[in-house]
Amino acid sequence: MTALMSLESRYREVKDKVGAAAQRSGRRPGEILVVAVSKYAEMDQIRELYRLGHRDFGESRVQQLVQRAAMLEEMQSREDALPNIGEEQEMELFASAEGEGHSGSKLPRARWHMIGHLQRNKARKCVETARLIHSVDSLRLVDEIHSVAFKLDKEVELLVQVNCTGEKQKYGCAVAAAEHLAEQIDSLVHLKVRGLMAMGPTSMDPGETRATFERTKELFDEMVKLNLCEGRFNILSMGMSGDYEMAIECGANMVRIGSGIFGESEREDHDDDSEE
Repeated sequence: MTALMSLESRYREVKDKVGAAAQRSGRRPGEILVVAVSKYAEMDQIRELYRLGHRDFGESRVQQLVQRAAMLEEMQSREDALPNIGEEQEMELFASAEGEGHSGSKLPRARWHMIGHLQRNKARKCVETARLIHSVDSLRLVDEIHSVAFKLDKEVELLVQVNCTGEKQKYGCAVAAAEHLAEQIDSLVHLKVRGLMAMGPTSMDPGETRATFERTKELFDEMVKLNLCEGRFNILSMGMSGDYEMAIECGANMVRIGSGIFGESEREDHDDDSEE
């Protein structure tokens, strides 16, 4: 991909590659959900991607998550107020790539994902905005999220972030601790543990990356047998712009793609574990 490609061209290329990888793994393209990592994107790019029909966006910082969700919601509200001229064509154009339907004349809303390391003092704002929190890796954070969810009387869905590379600089609970953490979450009425999130090794070595993804998939399959979240433990989020095809081949059904869609940035495109 080159910087000269349009956002639409990059997006279509990513979707084609996701579809091909899904087929190689014996699945349908529609079974893979793409989270567009927008942390280095311009707001106009996010709006354009929304108009192309995409609905899932990821941010690694809570402040940016809240701000951008509010800005896109404002645009969505304005468009809801427009007359539905050519409604069937609009529905086809704006329908979610994952097949989400419509409610009345309104277009489906964007879903925001928190993919970066979450500090406990940012939990409330995150819970108020994020549809899915990918980066839960400790009981202390679980307790804080549950306290917020209880006060808001809101059900919060989340993923357990697991460190399958063993790298000390990465966040994520140890592989041996993942099952216990998930079971603790499952015991809390306002929290729903939907699956696992993992990152590939920093080295980006293909063999090491594939081995990491395969280990994560094995762990995921073992935990599915626990019947967590009333059988809705079914999300495996792994793979980014440089390795998402391999992640899908290894069993991921959710991938997080930044520069592959929005183009290269002067800053490194990586689902880093930073938080302000």
